[in-house]
Parts: sequence; structure tokens; C-alpha cells
Amino acid sequence: MRKQAVVVMRSEVAVSERRACGLMGLWRATCRYRRRRAEDERLRQRLRELAHQFRRFGYRRLHDRLVREGWRVNHKRVGRLYRLEGLQVRKRRRKRCSSVPRLPLPAPTGANQVWSVDFMADTLSSGRKLRTLNVVDDYTRECLAIEVDTSLPGARVVRVLERLVSERGRPRQIRTDNGPEFTGRALDQWCFAKGVEQHFIQPGKPMQNGYIESFNGKFRDECLNENWFLSLGDARTIIEHWRRHYNQERPHSALGYRTPEEFAAGVKSGFYRDDGGQGTSNAGPLPHTPIPATQSALRGEQNAEKVSLSVD
Repeated sequence: MRKQAVVVMRSEVAVSERRACGLMGLWRATCRYRRRRAEDERLRQRLRELAHQFRRFGYRRLHDRLVREGWRVNHKRVGRLYRLEGLQVRKRRRKRCSSVPRLPLPAPTGANQVWSVDFMADTLSSGRKLRTLNVVDDYTRECLAIEVDTSLPGARVVRVLERLVSERGRPRQIRTDNGPEFTGRALDQWCFAKGVEQHFIQPGKPMQNGYIESFNGKFRDECLNENWFLSLGDARTIIEHWRRHYNQERPHSALGYRTPEEFAAGVKSGFYRDDGGQGTSNAGPLPHTPIPATQSALRGEQNAEKVSLSVD
């Protein structure tokens, strides 16, 4: 019995980790895995803090915030901890959409090419109605202005656009619906004087103004529904703070999880390429641009020539 025990001990010492894992059908990485409990606890704590601060952010945007803070963590790990903590964003019930064909909007190819303009409404704590005028650059996705007041006639729209033109330059086109503020004489005269084309969408088809409608959904979900405005001044302060956060800190999925101001600065400096009308979602740093078919074919021919020369 003692002799058999000695033999077993000697066999255990002699078997390597590679052979033992092969016999058991186990990956060596799985055998060597050690749980990082302390790091997980710190990460979960920071994830809870960010989820409490940005209540309408999903795990992908929270992962982007963690990366910006210096965490070296995979988005799948953040998603797993996000679900374990029960931080999932509650999905609000959407209205049933009519089954109509939806065509993609013509993608702009530069900043100040198309500005989308639209109105939204909300109420103060006193029950008084509140209106906002939202202006978005379709290419950079920047929110150029959110004008807040109880009444916003056509003359007020012209003043807002005039201020933006003095700060950023004149757009080629503005896209609006058929509201009376947009079809009135004040905006029509201003567009004619400035040489700006005014494009009206078809009545009852907000999908033709999809860029501003997408922004309106984020604005409603992350700002208007999350705050209780005590007065008109309080509403202006909170909304302007959110607008700056949207432009400077909030990552945009259509821009490769860059903020609108980061993308606009990159386009201005020439770091991000112009995608040639394919939409900003494919825009990226110049080193990652795809090689055209002609260049790839040329490189293939050059490689074939090198191979043939080496064989000869």
C-alpha cells in the first residue's frame, strides 16, 4: 500500500500542466484563471456611481466613460457587471408607428451644410407651458442652440439663426417641418437675404427630418423627463447645461462614440476623413480608411511580381 502511494505521488509530480490539462480536456488559461475580486468591487462601485449620475446611459456609454477615466476594461465585462448590478435602463413604451416606407436621408458631407430645426414643448412646475427651439448640425451632430421661452414666433427664430450665423457661418440649407413659424414671412425673407435654401419636409412624415427627431428623443429622455423646472430661468440654466454636456461629454454612437465637439474639431483639423456622402457613422481616423479596390488589386499585382522574382 505504501509502495502504491509513493508511485502515485511520483506520477503526480512528473505530470506537467500541459499534459494534465490535455488529459482532462481543460484549457490552460482556464486552469490559471484567478478572479480579480478587489478590482471587480472597485469597478462595480464606480459603475454604480456613473449609472446614478447618468441615469439614461446604457452600458456602452458607461464603458466609454470608464475608458476616458483610465480604466482598462472590456465592454463585455462592463455589460456583465451592469446586468449583475441591475442597472438596466427602463425602456419607455413607444407609440405604434405606421407601416410606411422609410428611406435614408441624404447624408451631409461637411459641417454647416444642413441645419435641422424643430420645436419641442414641456411645462413648468406651475403648469405654464414651455417651448424650445432646437438647432442641430446634421454632419457633426452638434446641438447649436436650444432657445427656451413661453413663445417663439418666426421673428425669434430669425434672431436665433442670425446669432448662429455670426458665430459659425452661413449654412447651405435648413430643414424644417411645415409649422407656421417656419412658413411665415420673417424666416422666408431672412433665407432669401442670406442665400440659404429652405427645405420643408412632407406633412405628416417626421422621418424626413430624422437627425433632429433623433436629437429630440435624446433631449426628451435625458433632460426634459429627468428634471422638474421651477421657473423659466431655471429651465434655461438646466437645458443649457445639458446642451453643453451633450456637445462636450456625451459620446455619440454614430460618431464612433466620440463627442460632437471632438468630431467637429477632428474634421476641422483634417484628422477625420470625409466619407464622401456615406454618412458620419463610417467616418474615422485617416489611418483606418479602407483601401479602394483598385489600390488593393495593384498591391496584389505587385506582391505577385515579387513572388515570381523570388522564385526565379
